[in-house]
Amino acid sequence: MGWQTLRTIRIVQIWHRRKNSYMGLISKLRRHNSFSKALLYSAAIALFTISPYAAAQDYPDESQAVAPLFASHSPLLVTIEAPLTTLMEYRPREEYLDGTFSFSGVDGTEHTLDLKIRTRGNFRGKKKHCDFAPIRLNFRKKQVVDTEFAGQDKLKLVTHCRSSDSYYEQLVLREFLAYRFLNVMTDSSFGVRLLQINYVDTEGETSMTKFGFVIEDDDAVAERNGMHFIKTGDISSDDIDPRTQNFINVFQYLVGNTEFSLVRAEPGEYCCHNIDLMSATKGAPFTPVAYDFDFAGLVNAPYAAPNPRFEIKNVRQRLFRGLCANNELLPDTLQRFTDNKESIYGVVDTLESLSSQSRRDVTRYLNEFYESISQPKSVNASFVKTCNDVL
Repeated sequence: MGWQTLRTIRIVQIWHRRKNSYMGLISKLRRHNSFSKALLYSAAIALFTISPYAAAQDYPDESQAVAPLFASHSPLLVTIEAPLTTLMEYRPREEYLDGTFSFSGVDGTEHTLDLKIRTRGNFRGKKKHCDFAPIRLNFRKKQVVDTEFAGQDKLKLVTHCRSSDSYYEQLVLREFLAYRFLNVMTDSSFGVRLLQINYVDTEGETSMTKFGFVIEDDDAVAERNGMHFIKTGDISSDDIDPRTQNFINVFQYLVGNTEFSLVRAEPGEYCCHNIDLMSATKGAPFTPVAYDFDFAGLVNAPYAAPNPRFEIKNVRQRLFRGLCANNELLPDTLQRFTDNKESIYGVVDTLESLSSQSRRDVTRYLNEFYESISQPKSVNASFVKTCNDVL
């Protein structure tokens, strides 16, 4: 990829980051007094004072930069043409079927790529749960050069689960929010990009348009963090920095997710359950990277139920799963979430595809979290008294 192409990509990245920062500042305007509003308005205008073309001159090459696909959070319109009837009937987990993937680039150029496609997923991959399974997209590397998908090879696509019920699209958007919340708080997280997908079944000559999102490849996450993804068996809590443990456990409390483990793997799988591990040394200490939030209370999927090992009635009921030994670090951990409060609410405010009902519900759920960390009494009840002696 030439320098001019890299510069163009960098310009797009800068513009989108400024746009997202601008929208976050606008969100803040709603919650401040007149004097603060004036300062915030000035800051928002300043974001666009310096030309992104000039700023891009300082970055002719960025090996650790976010890939073009994940540099923007605007929905991307795409078309997938494939034998979808066969795909969803037989749900191949190894064999790929042939299809095409079409989209418009940032410069308006139309691209049609060859595509290999198969199904994936454990719970959502089963017919009894979802009539439309999650998908694995496999591109030809040579075809994605100089496109928004530059550098991409295989991508996980989170789909809508049930085709006849539009509410399931809102569940996709709410799970997308969980990933985005994590993005604004740490680089040790999977990048995501929202897609509006026109599915064309080449066998049935039918089509439908649904929201979905792609997830950054694990090796790409590790590379931009200067680490490696590690495949290992069960680990000890001593293998993860206590502050990082606290952060992940409080984040899972924020989104209302208990379907994860920081130290244990599912039978026959690598560690850990809905957590991938990164390391700079290929050994401990490990950095956990959380994923798969469809059982979270924030999403509130109709099929989601709490793990019977936990004494909670439904997935909307939060449960803190942190270590009691790390409680002395809780004040700093909770302050980190307070510091990122406006950014988290800003992600919700700027996701235009959310229905008004979903927006209200998500906001209410976030409000409950921030109320729980606002007073010592509620912190004691929600975190200190419910901690665990072992992970």
